[in-house]
Amino acid sequence: MRDSADRSMPFARVRRIALLGATSLGLLALLEAPVAGMEPASSDPRLLPPLSVRTALYLQAHPAERARLQFQLAHGFTGGSRFVSSSYGTWQTVTAAPVSGLTSPELQTDGTVLVQNGNTPDWYRLTPDIHGNYADGTWSQIASLPVIGGTQYAPLYHATAVLPDGRTIIMGGEYNGSGTEVWTNLGAIYNPAVNAWTAVSAPAGTGWSQIGDAQSTVLASGQFLLGGCCGSPAVDAILNPTTLTWTATGAPSAGDGYQDEQGYQLLPNTDILTIDIWTNYSTGGNATNAERYVPSSGSWNSAGNTPVSLPDPAVCGNYEIGPAVLRGIGGVVAFGGDTGCTTPAADPTAVYSVTTNSWTKGPNVPSVCGSGKAACDLADAPAALMPNGSILFAASSGYGSSPTHFFEFTARDQIVQVSDPLANSVNSGAYYYNFVVLPNGQILMTDFSNVAEVYTPTGSPVSGLAPTIKAASTTMVRGRSYRISGTQFSGRSQGAYYGDDSQTFSNYPIVRLTNTATGAVTYARTYNHSNHSVAPNAAGATDLAIPATTPTGASSLSVIANGIASTPVSVTIK
Repeated sequence: MRDSADRSMPFARVRRIALLGATSLGLLALLEAPVAGMEPASSDPRLLPPLSVRTALYLQAHPAERARLQFQLAHGFTGGSRFVSSSYGTWQTVTAAPVSGLTSPELQTDGTVLVQNGNTPDWYRLTPDIHGNYADGTWSQIASLPVIGGTQYAPLYHATAVLPDGRTIIMGGEYNGSGTEVWTNLGAIYNPAVNAWTAVSAPAGTGWSQIGDAQSTVLASGQFLLGGCCGSPAVDAILNPTTLTWTATGAPSAGDGYQDEQGYQLLPNTDILTIDIWTNYSTGGNATNAERYVPSSGSWNSAGNTPVSLPDPAVCGNYEIGPAVLRGIGGVVAFGGDTGCTTPAADPTAVYSVTTNSWTKGPNVPSVCGSGKAACDLADAPAALMPNGSILFAASSGYGSSPTHFFEFTARDQIVQVSDPLANSVNSGAYYYNFVVLPNGQILMTDFSNVAEVYTPTGSPVSGLAPTIKAASTTMVRGRSYRISGTQFSGRSQGAYYGDDSQTFSNYPIVRLTNTATGAVTYARTYNHSNHSVAPNAAGATDLAIPATTPTGASSLSVIANGIASTPVSVTIK
C-alpha cells in the first residue's frame, strides 16, 4: 500500500509476490499449518506480527491464510530455572509483571523502565530495588493512554522516543487494540512529573493519514524526527516539543519513494542513516542503497551501497530487514533480514564506515536455527550494544518461526552463539523480542509474556565510551534541582535497536547517586538535556532533580549513558 487513498491498488501485486514466496521458505510457508482445531484470533498481542503494509493487506484479503499465520505464531510461557549462564553472559528472570504482553521497554531518565502491555492502553513501570538491581525490582501501573477523538489509543508497533525534556512520546501503531492492522496516526506524550498522557496530533498534509509502525529517532540536537509508514512519496516531520506541532522535512527517496519497514540510526556526525528496502521491489528487490539525512539542510543524500543486499528479497513477501547498530568504536553493524526463501544462503551482515561513507561485508549469521541447521535471520529482530563493545542480538529461522536463538557480534567482528533466555525462546519468533540497555550495563529483554529477563555481559566497558563530569555541585539538597555538565553525556551509541516497529534508544544521561555508608542507590530524574549527540567528546549538560527519598550524607554521583558510568564525583546529600 502506498497511502490510504489507493488501498485497493496493491492487492494484486502483493498477492503475486506473496504467493511466489509461499513456494519456498518465505512468510507464507508458515501458512501451511492445519486449520482443524484452530482457535480464532484473540487480543493476545503474541498473535500479531509486525508485517509490512503490503503483506498485511494481502493477509487481510485472505482471512484463512491470516488465521493460519496467527495460529503458527502463538506461544506461551514455558517456565524454566532462574539462571542460565554461558561464557559470554548470563540470563536472569525479572520479577513477574502483573500482566502478560510486555513489549516496548523504554528507559526513563529517573532509571525506571516503562513497559507497555502491547495492543492495550496500559503501561507499567519497573523500578529497581534499593541496590539498583532490576531483576528484583517492582512493578507498578502508570496512567493509561487517552481516548483521542472518541478512539481509545492502544497501539502495538509504533514510533517511540524519550525526549530531552524527559517526556516519552509514542506515535502511530500498526494495530490499535484489535487483531486487524489499522496503521493509526494517533499519538500521545507522557509527562512523568504528573503521571499523565497528552494527545499529540499527527503532522498535517498528504501522507500522514497513517503513521503505523513508523521509524523515528531523536536528532543530536534533541529534535524528534518521525517518518510515516505509508506515504508515497515518503514523508518525514520534526516535532516542536513545546508546542507539540510539526514541521515537514526531507524524507528518503531512493527506495522507490517509500520507507515502510526501514529504521533510522543516529550517526556521530549528527546525520541519520537508513537502508532502503523498496528499491526495485517490483522486479525482485535486492536493494543495496543507503541514505543519510543531513539535519542542517533537511535533505537525504547517498550513504553508499551495501556489498550484499540486506533486505529480505521481494519475492519472499516479507519486506523486512534487521537492525543496524552504531558501535561506539567501529562504525555501524547492519544485520540482514534474508529469510532464505529463494536460496538456503545464510543471513548477511555489513559494516558501515561513517568517515568514508562506505561499506564492507561482515560475517554471515550462523545457520543453527530450525532443526539445528537452518539459516537464522533477523527479519524484525532486536540488537543491543553492550558496554563491552559486543552486540547482543536475536535471530530465528524464517520470518516469525521458532525457535529463536541468541548471539553476540563481538568487537572483533565475529559472531558467537550464546545461551538462550530462560523462557519462551523455543516457541518464539525473533520479532517477539525487544531490548533496552539498563544503567547497570545489563540488557533488559521483553517477549510479550509477563516475565522479562536481563542479560549480564562479561568483560569491562570499552575504554573511551564513558561520560565525564566536568562541573557539579558538591552539596545537593533533597527536593531541589541542579545543573551538571561534562562530555559524552549521551554516550557513543543509541544503545538498543530494532527498526521501524520499535525504538528503545537510551542515549541520554542517567544520574546515579550511591550512598557511601549503606551503598543504597538512587536515580535522580534528568531533564533539559543539552543534546543527544553520540559524537566523541561531545559537550553535554543536564538538569537533575534530587528525589526527596534520597538517603542523606556522603555519596558518589555518576552519569551513565547506555550502561557505561562516568568516574564518580563526591557529593553530600542534605
